[in-house]
Amino acid sequence: MTEQVTAGLPDAWIVTGIAGAYLVASLVVGMWPSGDSSETAEGFVAGDRSLGLLVMFFITGATIFSAFAFLGGPGWAYSRGVAALYILGYGALGFAPFYFLGPRAAQLGRKHGFVTQAEMVATQLGTPAIAGMMAIVSVVAFVPYLALQMKGAGYVVETVTRGAVDETVGAAVVYAVVTIYVVRSGVLGVGWTNTFQGIFMLVLAWGLGIYLPERLHGGIPEMFAAIEQARPELLAAPGLTKSGAPWSFTEYSAAVAVSAIGFSFWPHLFMKAFTARDDATLRRTVVLYPTFQVFLVPLFLIGFCGVLFQPAPDRADQILPHMLMHLDLPAVVVGLFCAGALAASMSSGDAMAHAAASITVRDGIRHALGKRLSDRQERAWMRRLLVAVMVGSYLVAMAYKGSLVVLLLSAYGAVVQFAPAVVVALYWPAIGGRAVLGGMIAGSLVTVVLVMRPDLQPIALHAGLWGLAANILTIAAVAKLSKPG
Repeated sequence: MTEQVTAGLPDAWIVTGIAGAYLVASLVVGMWPSGDSSETAEGFVAGDRSLGLLVMFFITGATIFSAFAFLGGPGWAYSRGVAALYILGYGALGFAPFYFLGPRAAQLGRKHGFVTQAEMVATQLGTPAIAGMMAIVSVVAFVPYLALQMKGAGYVVETVTRGAVDETVGAAVVYAVVTIYVVRSGVLGVGWTNTFQGIFMLVLAWGLGIYLPERLHGGIPEMFAAIEQARPELLAAPGLTKSGAPWSFTEYSAAVAVSAIGFSFWPHLFMKAFTARDDATLRRTVVLYPTFQVFLVPLFLIGFCGVLFQPAPDRADQILPHMLMHLDLPAVVVGLFCAGALAASMSSGDAMAHAAASITVRDGIRHALGKRLSDRQERAWMRRLLVAVMVGSYLVAMAYKGSLVVLLLSAYGAVVQFAPAVVVALYWPAIGGRAVLGGMIAGSLVTVVLVMRPDLQPIALHAGLWGLAANILTIAAVAKLSKPG
């Protein structure tokens, strides 16, 4: 049985002070690169296509290594056991298509001035309405994903200060900082802060992942031996469902598949193809990217470490901060954890907010609606809409009470519908925009219906996979019917 410690509350002021110092440091780093690049629309979105390997590595890796990793991942290991390994499965596979898609998109971007995914697809297929459709789906997917980051930040701040700072206040302060540096510096602010945040949180993850099993169980093997005795169902692949029943391999595989397919097509991630210095930088980034998955391992160990911990947390997503608050740890350590978790949240949130605003203006207003905007007007609208997206996501975050991982999986169901459109635009543009637009509409509608009514599924899969099937079949049918003769 694991050691239980219920020490007094670490000094909330020390914890809050360390978190505050981290936020100030992030603000300074994020504001630093503001220069000529952020004063043009292309520079604000794509950083004048100047990002090198180090920043590209962290802007892609840290963008995905989010509040979901620090809270949702350990929460799944704690409550659903080896089911959490699905995250490693899709993370290792998901970025591989970008090795081929990224350089091809980058070449088109340099040739035609593309800075967003939908802009590229709509122009290649000669159908401006696609840009509008993709802008709508992007924002629909981004809001819950960004809300996840905000909710995670609020969880952490409220828990480690034991209520001294409310969840709503904590999330608001953290994302006010994010809003300021992204509005000021655009993608370069995102890139520089992601590099700083990525290094910080990776060091912290491994430190806690090694320390807590040793502290509570005497080591990692001893921890798993204790779990096998008390909760063997958590170690039986593929793990448990949310209700505690065994998760079927079909559902597990569907979760991996929809996440792996959708991974490269997240607009905020795909847009990084237009920021890289050259094709070699993009390919090296893809090759190096799976190393970020290694840093999820200690977070899963932390989740398993909490299985036998008493008292249990109110919510599985809170297991990591909950354990730290009940162990006799220096307030400085708790404060560093708080800063690391905030880094994970902010490193994804800033990229998504930046992308949502850029996509809405560039794809929705400029391309789909055909509005003529000067460079200055375009940049100004991006900044205004960035603030609007932040406020909207914050309201969703504070109202939502469910699992962070379920929230993420729902967002993947929407974004996976972009995969056929991007592949067609890059490799088979002759299929035409009408077929792609029809497929995207059909896939999105099927996904929404099955998210709301999962009982309608003939086989229990992720709703996004049924939507993807409808998407592809519609593209094939419309393309065939459109052929002359």
